[in-house]
Amino acid sequence: MAVAKISNRVYSVGVMNPSLRVFDIVMEARYGTSYNAYLIDDRKTALVETVHSDYFEEYIYNVGQLADVGDIDYLIMNHTELDHSGSIKKLLEINPNITIVCTAAAKKYLSAILNSEFKCQVVKDGDQLCLGRSTIKFVVAPMLHWPDSMMTYLPEDNVLFSCDFLGCHFCEPEVTDDKIHYYDKYLQEFKYYYQGIFSPFKIYVLNGLDKIKDFQLDIVAPSHGPVLVEGIEDRMDDYRRWSQPVTGQAKSIAVLYASAYGCTKELAQQAMTAINEAGVEAALVDMVTGGVDNAAAAIAMADGVMIGTCTINRDAPSIVWNTLAMVDAVNVKGKPAVVFGSYGWSGEAPDMAAQRLQQLKFDVMSKPIKVNFVPNDNDKINIQQAAKDMVAIIKQNS
Repeated sequence: MAVAKISNRVYSVGVMNPSLRVFDIVMEARYGTSYNAYLIDDRKTALVETVHSDYFEEYIYNVGQLADVGDIDYLIMNHTELDHSGSIKKLLEINPNITIVCTAAAKKYLSAILNSEFKCQVVKDGDQLCLGRSTIKFVVAPMLHWPDSMMTYLPEDNVLFSCDFLGCHFCEPEVTDDKIHYYDKYLQEFKYYYQGIFSPFKIYVLNGLDKIKDFQLDIVAPSHGPVLVEGIEDRMDDYRRWSQPVTGQAKSIAVLYASAYGCTKELAQQAMTAINEAGVEAALVDMVTGGVDNAAAAIAMADGVMIGTCTINRDAPSIVWNTLAMVDAVNVKGKPAVVFGSYGWSGEAPDMAAQRLQQLKFDVMSKPIKVNFVPNDNDKINIQQAAKDMVAIIKQNS
């Protein structure tokens, strides 16, 4: 990424990574990403974040096009994940006199990242820092999406450095959103990024939007993806709409299963029938054919969860583990759950899945319902009763 001027005082000095396809292990990056960083040119020079350590040389080259690195006064760290902070150590080796500006939580994390002394100025919500002709304001925004998160506002240029907020993993040659060639793909990735990063923190998203609603914004400069100059209001409206609490929605139970020969599927169907007969909606999801995203979304939307898994070589199929790995662990605490499954020569999988749900803080209602091979009449009665028990619990919680 070449250096780009985005406002009177602000330059983009970040790095593009168009070939990246998986970010932070769990997120797809179908169109690459960018590690955005910025330089504020004033009497005192401030950098806003660094980049992934693999891209330090390009980053420091970009910074050097605008300023002597030895003359940098401040490094503003809105967030400390290593894709933001990975180059700090190398930067401080060049200029150890840089003062890092961050939240108290960020200072704690940076101490563990750098494992050395560093100059630091801890800021609170509403604090300001004069750079000379401009004064920046700090908006502390915990859980957007880490406890250390903040945003930084430059009112003289109407620029908000929004951290991961309003960003996405999307990489095109130009820096700003008014020059995107494949806008439909960008919008797709923008929503996917919100779902993967911010959907567990909807109340904090709304709080964050409220904190900046009165700011005059001509530019929103996130840590990943295009700088917003054209679609600011639309993207903020997207976040607000997606984060609204759901009201008046009927109670529902998600029944998910992975079945090798149809036996676990039969148990799932018995459960669904019992749930429907009790007057509650049931979503039946085959994890194998429906896919991980659909299965995880069904868990997130439901008031209760029943998960069925067969056992293969003393373990649950990988699709079960992949689904549970995508569960929104922030918001499932106390959600009632039941595990069931058919097995042949061993039957460990339901027990293992139940243990994982307990670790995720689901309220696992009973021991797993385990059936050897084909369900008989008693097995069907047992799974139906478990479904009815769950219906009673979610009705009681309404």
